[in-house]
Amino acid sequence: MNDVFDHRQVRRAFSRAAGSYSAAADLQREIESRLLESLEYLGEQSPASIVDLGSGPGTAAIELRRRWPKARVVAIDLALPMLRQVAPRRGWNPLQRPIDRICADARALPLADDSVDLIFSNLCLQWVDDLDALFAGFRRVLRPGGLLLCSTFGPDTLHELRTAFAGADAAAHVSPFPPMAAFGDALMRAGFRDPVLDRDVDVHRHPDMADLMRGLRALGATNALATRRRALTGRGRFAAAQAAYEPWRGEDGLLPATWETVTAMAWAPAHGQPIREGGEDVARFPASGIPVRRRGG
Repeated sequence: MNDVFDHRQVRRAFSRAAGSYSAAADLQREIESRLLESLEYLGEQSPASIVDLGSGPGTAAIELRRRWPKARVVAIDLALPMLRQVAPRRGWNPLQRPIDRICADARALPLADDSVDLIFSNLCLQWVDDLDALFAGFRRVLRPGGLLLCSTFGPDTLHELRTAFAGADAAAHVSPFPPMAAFGDALMRAGFRDPVLDRDVDVHRHPDMADLMRGLRALGATNALATRRRALTGRGRFAAAQAAYEPWRGEDGLLPATWETVTAMAWAPAHGQPIREGGEDVARFPASGIPVRRRGG
């Protein structure tokens, strides 16, 4: 199966956006704040090992370390320049461990089995098309009872921009995003327990389409589809897309840009709980859990 995304382009786009991301990431910070509020479900539990996956400049990693100063907090991002924005000693005190930083792909986490208590991932998973493989990787590294807390974009995201370009150009310009039901089904197939999903819709407004596109570039959220047109969008096609966007202009004189966000919370199951494959339950057991009888030599 061919990949939906060109992950080299994803890395390049976010690497270029490392210096501008923080100033442009109002929506990302708002959704991050909602996710952080969900940590109240942990109650008095104190995770010992935490991963901020798709950490960007590390604002969530810093907050996670502040909450649990004795925990190991690992910031993981595909773009090395993003990780360089993480200030491992910001607000540092002697009781806090520094934030570890790893440049890695979410699809192949370089972490040991059963080594993580909490995976926190804010607006990273929309760049991965194989959710089953992704969640299987999360389950592998999470300890039984570990928490997955994540967010992604839903299919209504930037539907105005998608429609405007569709009227001007046959090439895809806006990424496809899975609906909430597909996201939840993938969690269930991976064996996660008690998933809770929420959907939110935020509408941001812009004076023109060019302003929206500049904001997307500042975030690194550019077209990374494997089937994207490799040449620059010509002036004629861009002008046609702008004209197609105009019917959405509101009474306030601004153009809306819709962002649909799906947030999910789920717990890793105990060893031996099944994964759904091809409609059947398939149990997984760690090799270390298989008893070995030793004969005297």
